[in-house]
Amino acid sequence: MTNTPPLHLLSRESGESLPDQIVRSIAARIDDRQLRAGARMPSIRSFAADHGVSPFTVVAGYDKLVAQGYLESRRGAGFFVRERSALNASLRRPADDGAAAPPVLDVVWLIRNMFRQSPGQPSSAAGVLPADWLDGAGIAAALRAVGRQSGNLLLNYGAPQGYAPLRQQLQRRLAELDIEAGPEQIVTTLGATQGLDLVAREFCRPGDTVFVDDPAWFLMFGSFAALGLRVVGVPRLADGPDLARLEALAAAHAPRLYVINSVLHNPSSTTLSAAKAFQVLRIAERHDIVVVEDDVYCDLHPGAAVQPVTRLAALDQLRRTIYLGGFSKSLAANLRVGFVAASGELAQRIADRKMLASLTTSEVGERVVYKILSEGLYRKHVERIRARLDAVRPGVLRRIEALGLAPRPAPAAGMFAWVDCGRDTNVLAARALDAGLLLAPGSLFSPSQLPSTMMRVNVAAMADPALWRFLAREFGG
Repeated sequence: MTNTPPLHLLSRESGESLPDQIVRSIAARIDDRQLRAGARMPSIRSFAADHGVSPFTVVAGYDKLVAQGYLESRRGAGFFVRERSALNASLRRPADDGAAAPPVLDVVWLIRNMFRQSPGQPSSAAGVLPADWLDGAGIAAALRAVGRQSGNLLLNYGAPQGYAPLRQQLQRRLAELDIEAGPEQIVTTLGATQGLDLVAREFCRPGDTVFVDDPAWFLMFGSFAALGLRVVGVPRLADGPDLARLEALAAAHAPRLYVINSVLHNPSSTTLSAAKAFQVLRIAERHDIVVVEDDVYCDLHPGAAVQPVTRLAALDQLRRTIYLGGFSKSLAANLRVGFVAASGELAQRIADRKMLASLTTSEVGERVVYKILSEGLYRKHVERIRARLDAVRPGVLRRIEALGLAPRPAPAAGMFAWVDCGRDTNVLAARALDAGLLLAPGSLFSPSQLPSTMMRVNVAAMADPALWRFLAREFGG
């Protein structure tokens, strides 16, 4: 690829073949117009040498790109980026003068590029742990064990509310968090994403207002907007929301819901203090707000015996709160097993909505998660993850600070750091993309989407030397 950086993400540890990684990466650059029509690709020999692969691997990747219409082969001259046909023209961004249009750095941009990363090598922008941190062998063994069960059990729809033994196991896990919820109060979902969507559809109508932390998990901004809801951010401080602003905004906007991370807030890894937890519930009661507690990073927290922790659902016992959890972050994203815990009547309404949306969730995945939880494997697994995060976090933070960047605040647990770069991180992310790297600029974590000097960093995914070389060039380290 003439004048383009090498593909740093080729990995022999991922489940994806090297030719397919080449295809995915080059196709993404062509789709994003980083490679223009007519550009000459590197020779097979030079590409193989630059990336440490065999010429046969490069030939296989180039041939697939030719078959998919991305490249053309010119006898004696090499491979060139093909002028896309009218059939594929809709996949490209329009450009006024034929020059490559710069990428629009929005939520869709980040999600799309996160899914283009090699499965085994998540970038610092991703919200998941590296594959080699997770227990792939344990999940495969559980999946085989489920597969050996009676075939008839796997051929029909599961229960709309979710696999009953898993819900009973979740009841015991919630009790350990001081949240009393019977199996009838728990509904399994396709991750926390579907849980949030079901709750929003139950409580809100187009034009209603939903409060979120600012900053917060970016995906829900687009999800709520697609439902016609107005999303308003409540400033998040180190110990929870700015209570004065929460009170004033509640009086001004009369929100239906307030979605909040109490424990290991995304993106700052901060945790709600007990004093603020009580005040949040008092404000919610005064203004008739339903509080949705998103606790998907629950198991990355070391526990109250090590660090103080207060959950809103434990204080309120699911009267005004709805609790969301899941296993995508700590066990396997591909299982897509999450859950909603709520009052009995509300749980039944959410289960009815789930039936309308997807009939049921996959009982295969739920049986796998149940087997891992019930056999005691999960507890040891998350202990290993926490220990590994604790081992890498201090070194990553030291290297970040040595570049003149400032974590605000420095996290004591979890996988994220919220880092002040002192400059517009949209510009930084665009420059990183040109170097084949993906960063998560702070603007995407605010419903206002305004320029920000902040950036979310996944401390578990900072092992790429190319990333540190890029940061050193940008910040003079």
